[in-house]
Amino acid sequence: MLNTKVVLAESGVAFGTSGARGLVEQFTPNVCAAFALAFVDSFKESFNVERLAIAIDNRPSSYAMAQACSGALEQQGITIEYYGVIPTPALAYCAMQQSIPCIMVTGSHIPFDRNGLKFYRPDGEISKADENAILASDIDFQSIENLPELIVSDLAEKQYIERYTSLFDSPVLADKHIGIYEHSSAGRELYYQIFEALGAKVMRLEPSDVFVPIDTEAVSEQDKQKAVAWSQEYGFDAIFSTDGDGDRPLIADEKGSWLRGDILGLLCAKALNIEALSVPVSSNTSIELSNAFKKVKRTRIGSPYVIAEFTQLDENYKSVAGFEANGGFLLGTDTQVSGKELKALPTRDAVLPAIMLFSQSKGESTISTMVEQVSIRFSASDRIKNFATEKSTALIEKYKDDACSLVQLLGFESSGVLNVDLTDGLRMTLSNQSTIHLRPSGNAPELRCYAESLSPKQAEQIVTKVLSRVIKL
Repeated sequence: MLNTKVVLAESGVAFGTSGARGLVEQFTPNVCAAFALAFVDSFKESFNVERLAIAIDNRPSSYAMAQACSGALEQQGITIEYYGVIPTPALAYCAMQQSIPCIMVTGSHIPFDRNGLKFYRPDGEISKADENAILASDIDFQSIENLPELIVSDLAEKQYIERYTSLFDSPVLADKHIGIYEHSSAGRELYYQIFEALGAKVMRLEPSDVFVPIDTEAVSEQDKQKAVAWSQEYGFDAIFSTDGDGDRPLIADEKGSWLRGDILGLLCAKALNIEALSVPVSSNTSIELSNAFKKVKRTRIGSPYVIAEFTQLDENYKSVAGFEANGGFLLGTDTQVSGKELKALPTRDAVLPAIMLFSQSKGESTISTMVEQVSIRFSASDRIKNFATEKSTALIEKYKDDACSLVQLLGFESSGVLNVDLTDGLRMTLSNQSTIHLRPSGNAPELRCYAESLSPKQAEQIVTKVLSRVIKL
């Protein structure tokens, strides 16, 4: 017999900003089984689980991981509803409508030699407290020897498409020409159906049988060039894409310029008439400066922290939402769109912000002009890959009480430090009102740098300069 607590402690897999992440080789059948069983065990006092839903992304390792999770749960008499390759929000939405838990096998945007598991209780995405409960679970189980074949149901796919296509009585995107950069996104077989049903002319671009790790916060130069070239060649009104599991959008305007996720979230929240927002500390301060919301609550980075604020905000405001700098939009309360009720989906979603943005851009109000109107401050971000988390943590720990010295070492000798924010990493506001924010990634061995300034060029220059100096340090 094996034990969940022992197996998980020895696995090397850890929880990041959203879900458990690790190397593919660490997600053995027994590790996957331990996670699945510990997850169900963590909320056994609140829910009696008879059914559980599972879906996967397009990573080569994901199906076998789903098989291992399913095999362990079936040994406990739990019926598995398998929905195949679909976006994380599609799985979460379907499971929430049935009040059953679910597990998404995905590593999101991280390289294909890594993978992960995301967990949803019957009442929504797990919290940090739930993560600790999973790791503390102490139950015995049999080793997984045989992996069951899983039969795909299309229920979640149909419900997700219906969620958005039923919102409008007229083809609200009838005048739009949208390119969909499909790569290996888990939602690539759904997106074109949604946009076409809403009236758009769609062109599907570059589907890939090889997993492509798209990071919506650090868009590659190659993808920047692709978007500009596609826009010039095809005359798109917009280009839509996502990360690997379809919960983070990546959208380019009519010029082929990729939008920052927090600016996209700001535009979506305004279009939905949201009253109160929960956003991570790394998000652009144009959100507050817009004066469009009654309350903006800043949190640590990661959807569990954003979601944790919804309950309190819901007590004082009729419409609540959140979003992250990576673009994922979380709808915390039921809301009205074109007179139709859109049910809450308190997990990151890529489709809602896209639809709201595209439907709001009309005539002279192109996407680029909409972005320009709300961009009071400008952000940039990038990361150093293969930078050990221990090194990132040590750097922040060393200079958290001596930010002025770090700023000097990073090459900003003429700038003082007005404020230091340790909510998540080390965020420094300089005397020229620019900000530098250093933080170890919660999903991979990477050091991330976020910068905010008065111009896009200046923000990008800060990021480039900081990361080059950090490497030398």
